[in-house]
Order: sequence, then structure tokens, then C-alpha cells
Amino acid sequence: MTEYTHPLSAAIRNRPAAIPSEQLLVGAGARVILGEQVRPRGVVVPVVPSAQTLFGPRGASLMADGSLWVADTGHHRLLGWPTLPEADGQPATWLIGQPDFERDGGRNAHGPVGAASLNVPTGICPVGNGMAVADVWNHRVLIWYEVPHESHVPADLVLGQTDFVSAEINRGAPQPSASTLYWPYGVFWDGARLYVADSGNRRVLWWEGIPTEKGQPADGVLGQADFHCRDENGGHEADAMSMRWPHAVTHFWDWLVVGDAGNNRVLLWRGAPQRNGQAADMVLGQPDFAQNAHNRGNYFPNAACFNMPYGVTATGNWLIVADTANSRLLGWQADDLLTGASARTLAGQDGFQHKGDNRWGVVGRNTLCWPYGISAAGRSVIIADSGNNRVLLWDRRP
Repeated sequence: MTEYTHPLSAAIRNRPAAIPSEQLLVGAGARVILGEQVRPRGVVVPVVPSAQTLFGPRGASLMADGSLWVADTGHHRLLGWPTLPEADGQPATWLIGQPDFERDGGRNAHGPVGAASLNVPTGICPVGNGMAVADVWNHRVLIWYEVPHESHVPADLVLGQTDFVSAEINRGAPQPSASTLYWPYGVFWDGARLYVADSGNRRVLWWEGIPTEKGQPADGVLGQADFHCRDENGGHEADAMSMRWPHAVTHFWDWLVVGDAGNNRVLLWRGAPQRNGQAADMVLGQPDFAQNAHNRGNYFPNAACFNMPYGVTATGNWLIVADTANSRLLGWQADDLLTGASARTLAGQDGFQHKGDNRWGVVGRNTLCWPYGISAAGRSVIIADSGNNRVLLWDRRP
């Protein structure tokens, strides 16, 4: 609802709120907007597939060759640009997952599962000279060893399934294994390991090096004590080892960082974990490892809590978290890191105690509605602003 009709908007906007000394991102808003453009007074139009439109995008990333790829999740496709776009609404050049830009073919393009079909693509990241995509509802991760430079290029390798035509949860088995996936939402390559947020199995898997075989088993697991359990929080209460709905992974200095969205927290390990089920060393968003309520049990947020943090990334000296259900980004610097620490700054809201989608108002260049996947490209933060059907290239402050 817009600021002109929302019954709570005036009261919420007038709440006293802790205000950071400066915003995380440039105050004028996104430098470039892909997908849905800002319209007068929040006019809503149907999302019709084209080379310029997006429907609930959940991931976007700059690849090693300088191209930008976006997971256009609601259209079950990937869109590619040869370089970072410089103009609002710049049309995509390449397409994977649908027969053409104007076709809304649905999941797997209403056809059989294949090496170039997609069903709710979400996480996307560079892997060496190629890219990896979390093909969530096909319960697999697709890998291209070279970034595609044309449309309809099939993937070279699949994880989670034995071949490109299968799409069963955990390969049809009642329990997971080191080779299976169930709703994998996030992917991240740190130059040595490929991490996959295997959300439905409540775990994060890692592979040493770039996988070379279809269905290759993972080398390690976090969030579960072994490869065969998929219980929420390992079958017990939340603690430093467990996960409930892991969604995104990144590296920040010497920390491995996981957005554990279902527990409304971000977990950090100092250095690369070396054993299965290794406990995290630090938590953000909660006062300790045993707590998991959204906004720490309150309706309104503050600088030290989350409501479903679905995205994490690092750029310069900033760790940035997409606090998705609070429609904001939060930022910490390395010196800030401590269990339960408050964020230093934010974007998308005017203060730490505000939470409205688009600030309870109309869509603008500096508003957010359910920001999902986030990544970095130099001084730009790439934001899949899912609820606004767009991707933002928004420059951060020094």
C-alpha cells in the first residue's frame, strides 16, 4: 500500500528512531535500475516478460569477464548483460531458461528438465571463469565452466542430481546425503571452495575446488552433524552449530558468513571450517546462539536484529546483510564484529526502528521492498529488490 492509503503510515513514520550518522549507500538512490522503473505515485503495471522486465528477481552477480547475470526468478530464467548496465531499463542481451524474451513459459519452460531449463532460479555467483546457479525447485546447482556469451547455452555440470533430466528432492531418498539437495537457495565461490546453502536440508555444503563430476558429493557440511540429517536446528534448539533456513554465504576478511534466515541471524566462522558440524564463532542479529525470534521478539526492529536475512555480501571494509522482511540493508565494519553487535549504518529506511516496504510509501530510487540476494561490484552493491521487481546498482559510500 502507498503512503496515501496505509492506515499506520503516519504513526510509523513519526516513531522516534535511532538514525545512523550516514547511510550505507549514496542517499540519492540507485545509479541504475533494471526491471520495473519508478512510476508517478506508485502506479502498478502487469509484469509482461521482455528483455527489460523482471518478476521477483532473487539474485544477481558480476562475473569474472565483467558480465552481469540476473536470476529472474518469477520468470524462471537467467538474463545476461555483457557489461554492467549504465542506463535505467537497459535490455538484457542474453537469455537462458525460456525460448525467447517475450515468452512466459513457466517452470522449465513447460517442458522436460534439461541442462538449460530452470525452476525458481535464485542464487547466482561467479565460479572461476564461469558461473553457478541455484536452480531451487529442480533441487540442483548448475555450473557453467565459462560464462555464456550467447543465449540458451546449456550448463556443463550439475550438483544434487546424477544427470540433467532429474529433479527429485534428495534424489527421491527419505534422507539427504553428501550428493543430494533440497531447495538449494544460495551459492558462493571463495576462490578455493564452492559453498551451497542447501536450505530445505537446513545445512550448508562445501566442495573443495570447482566440482568436475555430475552429482559429485560435497566434502563438508555445516548446520548438521553429518550428511544424513535434515532436521531444523539439527533436531534440537538453536545453537552455534545448527541452522533453520540457511540462505546465503559470503566471505568477509577471514570470516565465513552465513545468513541463517529461519533463525533470524547471521553466523560467522573465523577461517574456513575444517570439520562437519563445526560450531560458529559469532552471531549477529541475536544476543546469543540460543535465541532466534525475529526482531528479537519485537514488532519494530533496531540496529541489532533481523527479520529473515536472505542475503549477505562484503565490499571493501563492509559486511552487508539484506534484512529482507524489514526491507533494509544493514552494514558492519570489521572492527564492529562482536556477538549481537549493532549495525553501524543502513540503507532503505530512514532509521533503525523503521521497517516498512518502500518506507510505507511509493517506490523510489532509494527504497526497498523485500531485498533478496545482494552482491558487490567495485563500489556498487547489486541488489535483487525482489518485491519491487527490479535490480538496483547502488553505489556505497566510502
